[in-house]
Amino acid sequence: MSFLSSLDISGSALTAERYRADIILQNIANADIPAAAGEEPYRRKQVVFQERPLTFGETLRGVQEANVKSGGVRITEIVENDRDFRPVYDPTNPNADEDGYVYYPNVDTTEERIDLMAAVNAYTANLTALSVVKAMTMQALEIGRQ
Repeated sequence: MSFLSSLDISGSALTAERYRADIILQNIANADIPAAAGEEPYRRKQVVFQERPLTFGETLRGVQEANVKSGGVRITEIVENDRDFRPVYDPTNPNADEDGYVYYPNVDTTEERIDLMAAVNAYTANLTALSVVKAMTMQALEIGRQ
C-alpha cells in the first residue's frame, strides 16, 4: 500500500468521525426541546458508515502494487431512531396534548456522550495514524537526501 492511499484512508475516517460528532452534538442540543402542540419531537439521528469502495483503476493498481482492498470509509446515510418519545406529564404546558403530556425527543444524553467519546477516540486514533505516515514520509525524504 502506498503512503498516499494511507493518507486517503485516514483522511476519509477523519471526515466521517467529524460528521458523526456533529450529528451527536445536534442530538444533545435537541434533547430537552419539547414538541410543539400537534407536532412530533426531534428524533435521535445516527450515522451509518460503510467501507468506501475503490475505483476500477485504484483496484487494478492495488492488485499490482500491494493488494489494496479498501479506500477508507464513507457515510452512507443518517438514520432516525425509532425509539419511543419521552412523555412528561405537565397539563399546564401549552404544548401538552389532551391527556396533559408533553413529549420530548428520544435522545438519551448519557448514550450520546458515550458515542461522542467513541467518535473523539476514533478521530484521535486516525489523526495519530496520519501523523505516523507523515513522520515515515519525512524519514524517507531524509534518507534520500543523504
